[in-house]
Amino acid sequence: MRKIVSPINSRPDRLPPGQHWSSRLHILGISEPPDIDLSGYRLRIFGEVEKDVVLTWDDITSFEKVQLVADFHCVTRWSCPDVQWTGFHVEEIKKVVNIKDTAQAVMIHSLDGYTTNIPLKYFFDEDVILAYRLFDRPLPSDHGYPLRLIVPKLYSWKSAKFVSGIEFLKENRPGYWEQRGYHILGDPWKEQRYAL
Repeated sequence: MRKIVSPINSRPDRLPPGQHWSSRLHILGISEPPDIDLSGYRLRIFGEVEKDVVLTWDDITSFEKVQLVADFHCVTRWSCPDVQWTGFHVEEIKKVVNIKDTAQAVMIHSLDGYTTNIPLKYFFDEDVILAYRLFDRPLPSDHGYPLRLIVPKLYSWKSAKFVSGIEFLKENRPGYWEQRGYHILGDPWKEQRYAL
């Protein structure tokens, strides 16, 4: 298993402005965790791609396994250091789908109706994974079971829980919280909490 330590953990300003350290991951969300049967779970990859792809749980767990250690920064001002996630790097997606040159961003879709947008240069970053384990245990339902996107360089509302779809977009358009006044990007070191 390949190990990745996010570069944000070695920044001289490791704790972003306005944040405080927390010893645990707090649980926040827009709904109760959905009831999921892995035999019926599917991850759809669609939009600005040559052909839509639908992955089963067996497909997902066949990708090269990686472990990511990264600080986790919530827009509500807490940060949890050195969180350990296991899953697969998003570059694996390029092995199963041909992304069109017109793609500029992704919209992540979740089983509970949640969405969030991420520009491609952030989505395909060195430390972005789709995780199915947390601290060497199966991902708990309240932390996004069965699959959670982890984007360490952005506030954690971008690290969508219960991921069921990855839609490649021609333009970066707002997701659930972005439509409700959150910043379109969400860089913690620039305190991009809310749209101006």
